[in-house]
This record gives sequence, C-alpha cells and structure tokens, in this order.
Amino acid sequence: MAAERFQIRVSDELLADLEYRLKAVRWPVPIEGSGWENGTDSVYLQSLIAYWRDHFDWRAQEAKLNRFAHYRSNIDGTNIHFIHERGKGPNPLPIVLTHGWPDSFFRYHKIIPMLTDPASYGGNAEDSFDVIVPSLPGFGFSGYPERAGINNSHIAALWAKLMTEELGYGAFAAAGGDIGSGVTRYLADSRPELLVGIHLTDIGIIRSLLNPGAGTELTADERQYQQNARDWIAREGAYMSIQSTKPRTLAYGLSDSPAGLAGWLIEKFHAWSDCNGDLRKSFSEDELLTNIMIYWVTNTIGSATQIYHENSSSLPPLGRIEVPTGLALFPADILLPPKEWAQRNLNITRWTEMPRGGHFTAWEAPGPLAEDIRAFFSPLRQGAQQ
Repeated sequence: MAAERFQIRVSDELLADLEYRLKAVRWPVPIEGSGWENGTDSVYLQSLIAYWRDHFDWRAQEAKLNRFAHYRSNIDGTNIHFIHERGKGPNPLPIVLTHGWPDSFFRYHKIIPMLTDPASYGGNAEDSFDVIVPSLPGFGFSGYPERAGINNSHIAALWAKLMTEELGYGAFAAAGGDIGSGVTRYLADSRPELLVGIHLTDIGIIRSLLNPGAGTELTADERQYQQNARDWIAREGAYMSIQSTKPRTLAYGLSDSPAGLAGWLIEKFHAWSDCNGDLRKSFSEDELLTNIMIYWVTNTIGSATQIYHENSSSLPPLGRIEVPTGLALFPADILLPPKEWAQRNLNITRWTEMPRGGHFTAWEAPGPLAEDIRAFFSPLRQGAQQ
C-alpha cells in the first residue's frame, strides 16, 4: 500500500476523558523524604500532573507536531507511521532514525531540521539528509500486528522495505539509540548492502559480557563493565524484568491511569538523562508531557512494553557488523560500552566521546549529535544511490 499523508488529530472526547482522570487521581500514601530513591518522586509528579491538568495545551503541541510531514503505510500487514522530511541541499542522503523506550518518534523533533537543513545551523548544505523517523510497531501512531514475535530483527526487515520498496531509496544511512540502536544493528547485520553506514549512541546491555563463561579473556575495561552492568541491573533493572516477563499485567494499570503512566515513564527520564537530579535542566514540562501524551492518546503503553518480551525471548544472535559504524557516547548515558568490545564486534570508523548529554541524546544535546552524524556520514555519501 502506498504511503498516505497523515495528520495527528486527537478527538475532543478523548481529551475530555483525560481531563476527568487528571482531576480524579488517587495518590498513594507518601513516604516522607524518600525523593527519587524509591521511584518517581511524589512531589515532582504531583506538580507535573497539576501542570498537565491546568496548563498543558495539547492542541498547541499537536499543531507543532503536524508541522512535520507525517505518513502511514502498511508494510507486511503492519501499519507504520513515519515522518519523512526532505533535505535542503544538492544531494540529500536518506537516513532512517529509530527511537526507543520510554521515548517515541518525538525523540528526534529537535534534530530533524538540523539534518535536513544544516546550512541554517552552521553546517554545509552538502551534508543535508532526507530524514525518515518511523514509530516502532506498537508505539505511537504505528499499529501492532496480532501475531507475536515483533522484535528488533523483524523491525529491521520492516525498515528495509520502508526505505527501499515504499520510499524508493537504493542505499541509505541509519542511526538510533536504545531499542533504535538494536534495530539499526540488526539492519546492518541482515541487509548490509543497503547501508552506507550506521551511527549509534549506545550499544545497550552487552549480554555476552554477562554470560557465566565470559571472564578470563576479557580486558580490564570489559571486566569493569561486567561489574557495572550487574550492579546497574540489580539497582535499576526492575522495569526491564517486568516488561520482559509480564508486560500485559503492567499494561492494565498504565493504560487506565495517566498519573500512573507518567510516573512509570518519568522515572527513566530522571535516571537516564544528564539532568543532575533536576529534570527541568534537560526537559521542559511541555516536552515531557508531549511524549507521555503520544503513549496516552494512542493507548500504546501495553504494545510498546511488549517489545521487551519479544526481544528477550526470540532475538537471533548478531554477528560482527562490517558496515562502517560511528559511535557517539554521552557521559550520563547508561553503561557506556568498552571500546575493545565495540571494535571487535563492529567496524568502528568514528568514536566520539561527547562533553554532555545522557540517554535521550537527540533530545538533550541535538546540536552536538547532529554535527557528529554529519561528520561521520560526510565521506560515506558517495555510496548512496537514490
């Protein structure tokens, strides 16, 4: 099915229902002085919910989102929503940007114009991109197929068809973080002939380094990563355990309560960003709530968390990736990978350690990330044929 233009338009009835729910929140008994130690801070969350209820203007944010060119297309039985913004340059390079969880396509809202129109942001027009930002299946305005097994590998196959069969690109670039990093690597592993290069902002949790058999042959940095990863999973990994094993049980509460949904998502923005304990240093309330609204108005928190279950139970192993790979690491991100491991498993041709930023890279530090993406792909552009 050919892609059709799409505009976000949430019904007045859904917004009225949300208003009712925000006015009728039943809060848990507070634990004095706990702050963020036991989860999302109650003082902050109550303030955010009050702002959501009394001041947040979804229609204004909806209008901003609709400034982008949105499309939807059915690919292998799955309705995929995506933004497709054309580059302003002599020969734009197509690039597909893949988001993760708990963010959405909104992760890239700041960086899209920096890539399509670099000349307006201090760059060179010859480094422009056609930017494609899909919503993962089950996220936002994408659909979710009835069958199980939609993991990173399956999504990579969908993206290959989106870029070649739907949009007609012969070769293209790919980039992503969080789940988007995994999808991008599976795309490079399965369809290397389509890619001029891939750009990543993380490698996720490196499970092979946590296997019981991994040990004596590891470098000192890899052994330190083992310890850091085990400590992090024990301290911060509860969300991952439940979303990998019982996502449906979680979905009932989060689909019914906007305050519950906000509490579940906001904790990760606090813990994973470079906000130094103060979310307002990295994100405005409007930005955080727009992302939460994308989950709420589409009722996709259940299908979005399902991907953790699918990835933990059905992902095939990855081989060494030979496609040229750029890696930009942000200091406040989760579990920065050991360089030796990355070089053994990916064809690293650019390694950048950023001065600031956390897990939500394109959102927190869009300028430095856009510059790194442009610099990495600049010498690779001749490999793309549109």
